[in-house]
Amino acid sequence: MKKIIILLGLLGFMATSCEDELTIFPEDSLSVPTFFQTEEDFTQAVNATYEPLRNMYNRSKPFLTEMSSDNTYYARNTAFGATEQQEDIADHAIPSDGDITANVHVRDVYRDCYSIIARANQILVSIDDAEFDETAKANIKGQALFLRAFAYFDLVQLYGSVPMHLEPVIDREGAALPLSSEDVLYAQIVQDAQTAIPLLPPKSVQQPGRVTSGAAQTLLANVHIVLQQWAQAETLLKAVVNSNEYMLMPDYEDAFSGNSDNKNNMESVFEVQYREGADGLQGSFLYQFIPRPIEADEVGALTGTSNPQPVNGEGNNIPTPDIIEAYEDGDLREDGSIMYITLSESFWNDGVYPIIKKYVEPHALHNNHGMNFPVYRYAEVLLFLAEALEEQGKGGEAITYLNQVRTRAGLGAATGDLGEAIFNERRVELAFENKRWFDLVRTGRALEVITAHGNRIKANPNDYYYPVGAEPRGNAFTGFRLRYALPASESELNPNF
Repeated sequence: MKKIIILLGLLGFMATSCEDELTIFPEDSLSVPTFFQTEEDFTQAVNATYEPLRNMYNRSKPFLTEMSSDNTYYARNTAFGATEQQEDIADHAIPSDGDITANVHVRDVYRDCYSIIARANQILVSIDDAEFDETAKANIKGQALFLRAFAYFDLVQLYGSVPMHLEPVIDREGAALPLSSEDVLYAQIVQDAQTAIPLLPPKSVQQPGRVTSGAAQTLLANVHIVLQQWAQAETLLKAVVNSNEYMLMPDYEDAFSGNSDNKNNMESVFEVQYREGADGLQGSFLYQFIPRPIEADEVGALTGTSNPQPVNGEGNNIPTPDIIEAYEDGDLREDGSIMYITLSESFWNDGVYPIIKKYVEPHALHNNHGMNFPVYRYAEVLLFLAEALEEQGKGGEAITYLNQVRTRAGLGAATGDLGEAIFNERRVELAFENKRWFDLVRTGRALEVITAHGNRIKANPNDYYYPVGAEPRGNAFTGFRLRYALPASESELNPNF
């Protein structure tokens, strides 16, 4: 009898041990409980949270935010034949059904934003329980909060109502949240940015490339400006100006990153980091911003690469006659922003196209460069502040900040209606930096401006890079909307779409 009791006891112990063992994570492999413990772990995690920005700015975001405006257009290559989905964006003709679209660029920006959010959420639910230096912990937490706020800010501006995830998704049901209203999303964005500001160090202390207290203040001010909360924006922007952490670079062209130098300079408030090479951190957006077909020698003359290759397909983000005309006589920014190249195989006129110059820098390898992409510059801080002041009737103060930007551009003091002057200044100062579409929408001008833009293209297609005899498709500029439809692939996972 005693032997039977002992045997049963051993079996019970073994069963209990096996049950406990099932909940133990292997110590030689990474998992959430074993990884999120040390400062190094969380530093790696926050580094990964920045990573989707590179993919987003390399390709799809400039299509949704710049080529959807009147600043750039799609250069038709009639020999290519196929209709590219970015042409649908440029023409405001994206097919949709019940607010759902299969457009890949709409999908990719959406996914990149949620990748940022998912990674930030994992940090934010884990970091308070970790034991390491409190200053370092605050810095990492502030970066995660900024990045989550930034991703939701893009989502709400581009798509309107979207699901709001504030915790890691662990099952299919958790992924299928209902759509949150824009008011709810903006409240969370404000909360995240406000919380991030005191946690983040200033630019002079922070490691270059990481977000700072000044970047978080600028992001929050941007949110308040979209919400037309001018006094709150003024307070934040004056804090950035008075921090003495930033300045305008003396030359406009020096505000932008070189391939390997001049990154995160004194004008940079936040920029997406790229590095040329084989480690997967490279940029390729320059190659998205050129007309096609372009021969290898023409690519080499533009980029200086040792292995230039021809590029076919369709050209994207080609500066329009509209933006070229927007520059005042003597504005130094025109030559700093736009240059001209000749394509020998082009079907358009003599093949001389304008292209975006501010991102053209010599680099070694084809489709692999290291220029950073600007997100916020100090020039925009000054223009935001001028706008916030003008909207409150403080024009005398506003014009001093506006004129700082104009002086650097080689221009005299602004004249005429101050509000219009600030709006127009934003267009040329921030051209090709993904600001124009957001500005048109938030100021209520998008429908009027894009309708007129579309009419000009349809009336004079050859002025907008259509070869003689070619013209826009019949559905061009017939599908205007202020928010993009939600991605069809995501709707398959979420019945709330």
